[in-house]
Amino acid sequence: MKLRFNSLEGRIVGLFLVLIVAVQAIGLLVIEHGINANARSSIATELINGEKIFRKLMEQNAQRQRFSAQVLARDTAFVQAIGNGDEDDRATIASALANSGRRARADMTMLIDGERRVTVETGIVKNGALEKLVLSLLDRAEQHDGASAVAIVDQRPVQVVVMPVKAPITIAWVMMGFALERQLVLDMRELSQLDVAIFTRQQDGPFAPFESTLAPAAMAGVTRALQALQALPDNQARPFDLDVGGIRYSARLLPLGLDGGRHADVLLARSIDDATAEYTRLQRTLMILTVVATLVACGAAVFTAMRIAQPLRHLAGTARRMERGDYDGRIDVERTDEIGALAKAFAGMRESIAKREQEIGRLAYWDALTDLPNRAQFVRLLGEALEQARQREHVVFVLMMDLDRFKHVNDVMGHAFGDALLQKVAGRLRALLVESHPQAQLARLGGDEFVVLLPASSIDHAHKVAAGILRALEAPLSLDDQTVDIGAGLGMAAFPINGADPESLLSMAEVAMYAAKQRNDGAVAYDAAMDKSSAKSLGLLTELRNAIERNEFRLHVQPKIRLDTGEVVGVESLVRWVHPERGNVFPDEFIPFAEQTGFIRVLTRWVLDQSGALCSELQRQGIYLKISVNLSTRDLLDQDLPAKFKEILTRHQLSAGSFCLEITESAIMDDPVRAQQTLERLHTMGVDLSIDDFGTGYSSLAYLKRLPVDELKIDKSFVLNMENDIGDTKIVRSTIDLGHNMGLRVVAEGIESEAVWRLLAALGCDQGQGYFMSRPIAADKLVGWIAGWTPPAKSALPYTESVGST
Repeated sequence: MKLRFNSLEGRIVGLFLVLIVAVQAIGLLVIEHGINANARSSIATELINGEKIFRKLMEQNAQRQRFSAQVLARDTAFVQAIGNGDEDDRATIASALANSGRRARADMTMLIDGERRVTVETGIVKNGALEKLVLSLLDRAEQHDGASAVAIVDQRPVQVVVMPVKAPITIAWVMMGFALERQLVLDMRELSQLDVAIFTRQQDGPFAPFESTLAPAAMAGVTRALQALQALPDNQARPFDLDVGGIRYSARLLPLGLDGGRHADVLLARSIDDATAEYTRLQRTLMILTVVATLVACGAAVFTAMRIAQPLRHLAGTARRMERGDYDGRIDVERTDEIGALAKAFAGMRESIAKREQEIGRLAYWDALTDLPNRAQFVRLLGEALEQARQREHVVFVLMMDLDRFKHVNDVMGHAFGDALLQKVAGRLRALLVESHPQAQLARLGGDEFVVLLPASSIDHAHKVAAGILRALEAPLSLDDQTVDIGAGLGMAAFPINGADPESLLSMAEVAMYAAKQRNDGAVAYDAAMDKSSAKSLGLLTELRNAIERNEFRLHVQPKIRLDTGEVVGVESLVRWVHPERGNVFPDEFIPFAEQTGFIRVLTRWVLDQSGALCSELQRQGIYLKISVNLSTRDLLDQDLPAKFKEILTRHQLSAGSFCLEITESAIMDDPVRAQQTLERLHTMGVDLSIDDFGTGYSSLAYLKRLPVDELKIDKSFVLNMENDIGDTKIVRSTIDLGHNMGLRVVAEGIESEAVWRLLAALGCDQGQGYFMSRPIAADKLVGWIAGWTPPAKSALPYTESVGST
C-alpha cells in the first residue's frame, strides 16, 4: 500500500522517525559531550600528574648532584686546604674542585669562601646573574645541608647544587652546575606518556627550544603557539590547546627557573587524538547501532500506522455516508482494543443521530419554551407569505412587540418565574389570534420579543389586531399566587409599503416598536423618519465623543450668594458646548441625549475635573468657594462614582468639603436603594449633598429624611413669581421651614429681581442664585466678577410688606 505523507499513516511514521532520530541524535550528542569531557578531564589529570613526575625527576637529579657535591665538601684534605687559607693550597683546591666536577659530570663548579666571595670557578665564563643566584642559596644550603635551583647559563638551563663546607662551622660553599640533559625528557616521556619540551627565553621574548621529545619539524609551530599564548593573562594556571601540524595537543607550561631577565620553562603536552582514540571507535559503533535501530523503528512505525489507520478509513467512509443521509450499512471493524471500542461507539452514534435528526430539525425552527416558531422559522414563513403576496398583490403586515418591565420581573422573581410568564403570554396571544385572525402566525424571536405575521391583511385590520394584542397584554396575569401587570410596545411594518424582504420588514418593525416604547403610545406604524432620527442620534453621540477629545466643552459657573450678607459663598458648575460648525449648543439640546445614551457619565467626570481645577486655582488666590456639580440618574447608579470622585480630589489636592453634589428627586427615586448607597459613600467622604429642583419630584418626606443630604434647592418655578403669587410664596416659605427643621441649608434658584431677593431673605432663605446676581459666566472670568460684585443696599433688611401679605 502506498504511503502518503499527508495521511495519518504518513504522519504517524513521520512522528515516530522524528522522535527516534531526535532521541538518537540527542543521545549521540550527550555521549560525545561526555566523551570529550571525560577525555579532557583525563588529560588534565595526566598533565597534573606529569608535573609531579617531572618535578620528582628534577628532585632526584638534584639529590644525586648534592651527593657528588657532598663528597667533595666532606673530603678531609679539601676541608683542611680551605681552612688553611694559604696561597699554596689555592691550586690544590682548584684541582680538587675540577676533578670532583669531572667525576660528577658537572658542567661547572664554584667555590665560595666564608666571606661569600667566589674564589674558584671552572667551566663557566664570568656570570654575575649566576653568582647572584648561588649567593642567594647559601643560607638555605647551610640550614638544610644543601640547596638546589635552576639557572640559565649561556641560554641553557642548568641545575645548580650548593653544599656547605663545615669544619665544624661553615667555612665555604661548593657549587656544582649540571646542564639539563636529553635523558631527562626521555625519562619523562617513558614514565608519563607526555611529550616534553624545555625552552629558554628572555622576559617577554621569543621561546628558544633546548630539549624536546617532539619532532624537530613540530617545534617551530609549538614556539609560535607559545609566543601567542604569552600575551594571555594567567597562561600557566590551566591547560591550553595547541595545534601542531594538524595534531591537537592539550598542554601546560611550567616555570623551571629565572636568571636575571631570562626564564626557563618546560612544556608538558598530551595528544588529544591519541587520548580519544578508544572513544572514537566507540562512537563509530554507536553510529552503526543508531542507523540499524532507526531502520527497525521505521518498519515498526509503518506497520503500527497501517494497523491504526485502516479501520479509521473505514469509519471515515461510514461518516461520509452519514453525511449524505445514509444511516444503513455495517461497520466491519472487529477488534477488542480502543479502535474496536471506537467502532462500537460510532455505530451507536449513527443510530442516535438517525433518531435525533428529526428532533433537531424541529428544534431548529421552534422555540422550546413556548412551542412557537422561532426567528428562523418565522423568516421562512414570512418569505413564503411575501412570495404569495407578490403573485396576488396582497398586503402583508408584521407586528413586533416587546414586553414592558419583563427584565424587572425576571430580576425580582427569578428566571423560572420569567419563563412561566412568557409561556402565559404566548398562550394568551395564541388564543387571541385564533379567534380574531386564524391565518395569523405568531412567533417568539427571543427574550421577551414576539412577532405576528398577518398575510392578506389591511391597515385597518392590522391596527385592530394590534389594539387587541395590547389590550390582552394590559390585563394582569396571575402566576404562582402573584399578579403581574405587563404591557408592551408594538411596532408595525407592511409589505410592499415599507419593505420587500423578510429581514427589512423585521428591522423596520423593530424600529417602530422602539419608537412605540419611547412614546408610550400604543401601536406605532413604521415611518422612514424614525430611521433618520436614529441616524441623527448616532451622529450626535459621535459628535459628543469627539467634543471631549477635541476640548470643545467649556466650563461656566453661576455664583451662589448668601442672602443675608450678600457674600459670594459658592458657584454652580455648568457645561457649554462650542461646536466648530454650529457654534454654541445649549445644554437642553445634548444633556437629555447624553443621559439617555449613558454619555452623561463621561460628561459628569469632565465637569468634576474642570471644577476641581477651578477650585484649586481659586484657593491659590485666597478665594474659598464651594463648587456645586449636578449628578444625573446614571451618575447616581454608578457604584464607581465615589472612587472616581476621590481620584479627582487627590489629583487637585482638594478636600471633599470643597464640593456640593446636586441630585434631582427623580434621579433618587429611579432606584432608591442603589442611590442611597452611592449617596452615603459620598457623604462619608465629607462632600455636601443637595436635593436639586425640590418640589417638582415625587419623593416622600419619609424617604428624604433618610437621605444624607445637607441642602435643599427650591426650584425656580416657585421663585420667579413669588412677589406676585401668594401660592408660590407659601410653598417657598413651607419649603424653607421644612429644610431648616430637617437641619438643611436652603438655596433658592431663579432670583431675577431685588424684590424677590429681599423677600427670600425675610423668609430666612440661606442662599440664592439667579440672573439678578449673575447669569452663568465663563469660569476664567469668575475672579474678575467677584472683585466687581456689589450686593444691593440693605439687602439684609427684612421685607415685612411682602411677608405680611402672604
